[in-house]
Amino acid sequence: MPTAALLGAEVQCGDLRVLDDAGVAALRAAWLDNLVIVVRDQTLSDPELMAFGRRLGELDSAPLASTGNEKARAHDEVIVVSNVMEDGKPIGVLRDAEVVWHSDNSYRDVPLSFSALYALEVPPTGGNTGFANMYRALELLPPDLRRRIDELTIKHDMTYNSVGDLREGFKPVTDVRQAPGPSHPIVRTHVETGHNALYLGRRPNAYIGDLPVDESEKILDALWAHATESQLTWHHRWRAGDLLIWDNRCVMHHREPFDAGARRVMHRIQGKGDQPVRRLDANSLPHPRSASASRDNA
Repeated sequence: MPTAALLGAEVQCGDLRVLDDAGVAALRAAWLDNLVIVVRDQTLSDPELMAFGRRLGELDSAPLASTGNEKARAHDEVIVVSNVMEDGKPIGVLRDAEVVWHSDNSYRDVPLSFSALYALEVPPTGGNTGFANMYRALELLPPDLRRRIDELTIKHDMTYNSVGDLREGFKPVTDVRQAPGPSHPIVRTHVETGHNALYLGRRPNAYIGDLPVDESEKILDALWAHATESQLTWHHRWRAGDLLIWDNRCVMHHREPFDAGARRVMHRIQGKGDQPVRRLDANSLPHPRSASASRDNA
């Protein structure tokens, strides 16, 4: 059931532990069509979550997810996202602050295809997760800005995570031009759908290669302001038992803050992806969800 926004859908497919191959194929098609899907009322152990994730694609072990302060992971493929402390030590990452708009793991040479977040405990209010349709963000760019960024690349800093914590083994960045990380095209062709999308990664320490820093900052500020406009976004309100799956190749997301005294425990898996490229034979038509949603909301 698609949302009324430009992305997002609830998929009703029963218990994911017993979903047959045809059901997995249909769920995967819904994910590509809607960019983000939620499956509610699940009861999954970590091994069951991983087993389901492998039916969507090869899982990634998130080698740079650690800050060095949190409890060691029980499974390499499962990242605990939580503000809960045990024996004075965080059980997971990202705490309770707001998470800035970003695409997961854009700071790697080969970023992720999908992320899946499973809710075990949720706060009574706050902590919602917002998503932005980057297909539509590209389609609606002002023409002059669209032409300006058409063949540019962004360097994606790998120093900090999405709440600004310094990753284990890295030093603080003082010059965005020297930040460690790969450069990816700002216009990215989705390898499975064939459509182009805006690909921004995350704003802190981003840098458009070979431009003066002030010019890079001006363009990046304009791109992020445009891509996160409310008309392009949808926010998910969590319930325990929700499994949310999104496509990092055409979506940005962020988490709203919540009461630090409330418990929030999520387990995340993520799928290996492909190196971002801009293909000359990309589909020139709008992505179907963007086109149909824009007509419905007209």
